[in-house]
Amino acid sequence: MTFDSLLAAANPTQLWLEISPDDQSQAWQHQESTPSSRWNATLNHITLNTFISWLRTEYAPQAKVFPNRAALASIWEFVNGVAIIWETTKIVLIPSETIDTAELRVPQEWIDIPEWTADYYLGVQVNPDDRWMRIWGYTTHQQLKTRGHYNASDRTYTLDEDELIADINVLWVAQQLGVREETRSAIAPLAIPQAQAENLIQRLGNPDITTPRLEIPFTLWGAILAHGGWRQRLYERRQGLPDQWSILQWLRSGISDVAQQIGWQQVELQPSLARSRSLEPTPASAVLSRQLAIAGQQYELRIIQQDPEQQWRFELRNTTAGALIPGGFKLRLLTEDLQDFENNEDTATAAVEQLFVEVALEPGEGIVWEIEPTPENYEREILRF
Repeated sequence: MTFDSLLAAANPTQLWLEISPDDQSQAWQHQESTPSSRWNATLNHITLNTFISWLRTEYAPQAKVFPNRAALASIWEFVNGVAIIWETTKIVLIPSETIDTAELRVPQEWIDIPEWTADYYLGVQVNPDDRWMRIWGYTTHQQLKTRGHYNASDRTYTLDEDELIADINVLWVAQQLGVREETRSAIAPLAIPQAQAENLIQRLGNPDITTPRLEIPFTLWGAILAHGGWRQRLYERRQGLPDQWSILQWLRSGISDVAQQIGWQQVELQPSLARSRSLEPTPASAVLSRQLAIAGQQYELRIIQQDPEQQWRFELRNTTAGALIPGGFKLRLLTEDLQDFENNEDTATAAVEQLFVEVALEPGEGIVWEIEPTPENYEREILRF
């Protein structure tokens, strides 16, 4: 049966999309640690690319992947589902090959990790062989928390099909009319001590453990996954990869591929630009740079090695000539487990040319940077010095 003939016989209230041959072939290029996680990545890749192309064309041109495309491999290694965000709305697609759509089954990570929760959850039936997928129903986070059934054996929330809204057009019409509904339930924050996180990452980094998400209590597992730096390190361990976030390694032999994907690059800082509030001009030197989009403007985050070599400078500038950083912006450094330390933050009380924080770090020490307002596509990363 062709897609057109299938569409003609389909339920007109449900959304059917054709999968392109290019999306199908690209989806097979993932390199997860086990066959099941590789297939999970493939199915999610197909679902994401097919749906977001349609969404951008029909309703939300600014729709983007959450948190960013570079992070998806480290999510699909462990969990089914992919999130898309636009304006103030966030949805999670839950793909499945199963013919039985009697219930929507959502992994607990998408419900009980505060950073991951969404407004809406869409059930997606995918048929890669015949190259079609169907959005067969959707619901809200609040409905899953209050009316769904929690299954402790596989850590999922389920909701029966008859409690889902089958007509996806209801969602788009409400969006266009500006109808706001209460979509999310309150979720408790998750936390884990750094030493415990490191021990668990070491243990769960063994790819022979096929379902690490079920090996430890959810409160610990969720805290590891919520931290982009820890989740990425766990993923890399299961892939047998060396540390991809070593600043000294970046300066010596180049920036890792995964870091380049999110925008890190090495640039030459000219002497005339090396002046700062506390430094005299210095010879041209290599610095690390990442372009950031914040509130519709372009900025640059720089990391500069100083003398002595254990001293590092984090610096934020507006990339537009003559433009300043608006008042209220903050540049903040945190320890690997997200703790503050003395002089870890610079705040713009008025428009300023730059924000900077200087910090002395021990060899091997990790640092997480944050900026307020939050840059687009931001996710925490642990930079190792």
